[in-house]
Amino acid sequence: HKLHMLAADLAANGDKRSGSFQREPYARDKEQDGLPVLRKIEQTRDFSNVFKNLAAHSKLVPVVQNLIGSDLLLFRSTLMLKPAFHGSSHGFHQDSAYWPMEPPALVTVSIALTDAYSENGCIRVIPESHKWGMQKWGDIARPQDAKLTDRKNLDISQAIEVPLRAGTALLFHSLCVHGSGPNNSPRPRHTALYAYFPPTVRYMARGRDSSRTFPVISGLEGRKEVTMVAESAA
Repeated sequence: HKLHMLAADLAANGDKRSGSFQREPYARDKEQDGLPVLRKIEQTRDFSNVFKNLAAHSKLVPVVQNLIGSDLLLFRSTLMLKPAFHGSSHGFHQDSAYWPMEPPALVTVSIALTDAYSENGCIRVIPESHKWGMQKWGDIARPQDAKLTDRKNLDISQAIEVPLRAGTALLFHSLCVHGSGPNNSPRPRHTALYAYFPPTVRYMARGRDSSRTFPVISGLEGRKEVTMVAESAA
């Protein structure tokens, strides 16, 4: 609720940070309080100490370190929201197709804040699709996807649903093909996402800012953050 209020305040004041809050395209704002019905909040660690601390949780960090090494930087902290009855779907995609980081070797931790199951749009993945390498993705299919698009010729026959209990998590590679269905149930589905990467991954220039500062989650001689100057993609 506090984040919904913050979204309304930032938008009312013309604060550029309101761009981190994406509204649910198929839901009208609640008539009683006028707060926006949100679909996604980016950079949650900048708005909430709860989500900032969760990114460095003592039970989470060692698991990620076992996968990509002891030095961890945080690329993304996001809250995905699927409101009851009208939470929209997310088309199948690879995260690395839209992230300016190379090589594509990031790990995303998807933490269920509420129970996630088929009816409320749990995540779907294609097992071992991270071994396919980077795929070419088609035209933007739906405006609300904001560049996340389905491939018309994508074989999703091997896709599986991954239901999660609140408090459990799914870890997947940034090349893993994944998506989620709509929420047709009376229960919301909320997910906290954190994407981590080792310092061997580089920030690449693709029409974005020439540099970007990333929080350090562990290692790197105790540094709190690292600023990377963009390299030109070959």
